[in-house]
Amino acid sequence: MENYTMEGRTYRYYGQEAPLYPFGYGLSYTTFQYRDLVLSHPVLPICANLSVSVVLENTGQRDGEEVVQLYLRWEQSSMPVPRWQLVAFRRVAVPAGWETKLSFQVAAEQRAVWAQDWHLEPGTFTLFAGGQQPGQRTRAPSEVLSAQFTVTGAARPLRGC
Repeated sequence: MENYTMEGRTYRYYGQEAPLYPFGYGLSYTTFQYRDLVLSHPVLPICANLSVSVVLENTGQRDGEEVVQLYLRWEQSSMPVPRWQLVAFRRVAVPAGWETKLSFQVAAEQRAVWAQDWHLEPGTFTLFAGGQQPGQRTRAPSEVLSAQFTVTGAARPLRGC
């Protein structure tokens, strides 16, 4: 095999074609609402980690479980990167009518790109939080929140952090 690109071979690199059953696909017996997506800092140094919180509310009549998913998108990169990358997820049981605040940590290495070695680049990123992938169309209603943050500093090898 000589072509090692992932273009067209995994959901992360499908381009405009959506996968038939994306990660997180499924139905529930209740409904959930996401709100208050908060990033620790809108501007991060190149080697810093990002703290994220989001509130999940069970707005239905039944107790339920939701898989909360966080995806990262590079707005511009010097190397080919996925449309979005799963950086965190957690299955949460929420009783009917209750809400819970979830906290996540997105490590700097999750923003690294490969170019003969892993390195970090400055730029603008979008973080998505919800019960499905960004842009996914399903019969089950689920929203995806988003927030942008900027990474500053000079590009550097990941091992230099």
